[in-house]
Amino acid sequence: MEVVRTPRRAKRRIWISAAIGVVIFGLLVCVGLSVYVGWQLTHKPRAPITVTPKDYGMAYESATFTSKDGKTALKGWIIPPNGAAKMTVIFAHGYGNNRVQENVPFLPIAKRLAAEGYRVILFDFRASGESEGDMITIGVKEKDDLLGVIDYAKKHFREPIALYGVSMGAATSILAAAEDSDVRGVIADSPFSDLESYLRANMPVWTHLPNVPFTYLILAIVPALADLDLGVSSPIHAVDRVAPRPILFIHSKDDRSIPYKESVKLYNTHPDAFQLWLTEKADHVKSFSLYGDEYIERVLTFLRSLEKTSFSGGRHSYSATFLIIMEKMKMALASMNESRSECHVRSVYVDS
Repeated sequence: MEVVRTPRRAKRRIWISAAIGVVIFGLLVCVGLSVYVGWQLTHKPRAPITVTPKDYGMAYESATFTSKDGKTALKGWIIPPNGAAKMTVIFAHGYGNNRVQENVPFLPIAKRLAAEGYRVILFDFRASGESEGDMITIGVKEKDDLLGVIDYAKKHFREPIALYGVSMGAATSILAAAEDSDVRGVIADSPFSDLESYLRANMPVWTHLPNVPFTYLILAIVPALADLDLGVSSPIHAVDRVAPRPILFIHSKDDRSIPYKESVKLYNTHPDAFQLWLTEKADHVKSFSLYGDEYIERVLTFLRSLEKTSFSGGRHSYSATFLIIMEKMKMALASMNESRSECHVRSVYVDS
């Protein structure tokens, strides 16, 4: 017996088929867009290097370093100190930037440090500036780049080593310090505490796409696409191997890219060894732009405390935290003495 479909049932099947087709098409579009965005995030166009230390009145030497992977060549500069070197400070730039890091910027800071007797090394991470490599990994493989530069500094210079990084470079500096105990301390400006959890909560900041479904798709696609383990880039799991060596965290409460609570999380793991300076009204890595002199003074105070770190029996005997506390006590006493002097002057004036 032949079954005759009514027009209504036929239309329903057409609508269901069309709806399924639209859903499948939408999923394909979402997946395709996620693949494209993931590729763009790891293959960001290189920012050109438009200035050199010479433009800031500094002597410098061009250098080529080799990543810890033994194959990636990294380009950079070495800025000599004024007088005998007290310490070598290696600068680590942020995501999609280069050794100049113009939005901070790096070179004026390097000039102040060199004038105070610190040797400065600035370099380009892989796939950035003039270095080799074609993929940015947001700290996963950049850690090996920084470790390679540290190895170069240990081989060519005798003075101690400290790290100064911003954003991705700050997180990477913590990761590298955790693996190399010869790093005396880290200055970390605006780091994330854990890459995977940070991206899960803040992906729209970078992609400008809705959180659902794109964040989940990108986090699933990028590791497979780039053969990356995002869990490797996790400063919160590395700080225990840095302490008791000190870290100075700098972060603006008004950072719209990486929330300042990321630094607070890291600081709270070892408040006895670490320091935290929270600024205001500055966007991402812009604290130096707004707090120039104070920023430099805090950095220099931190570096001076590292100079006084002692070594005993081949192991670090860290007294940096004690020295910083003493420095703060001196400042407080000086302030009290000034207040007393002002009171004395006022009393003399009134009595007369």
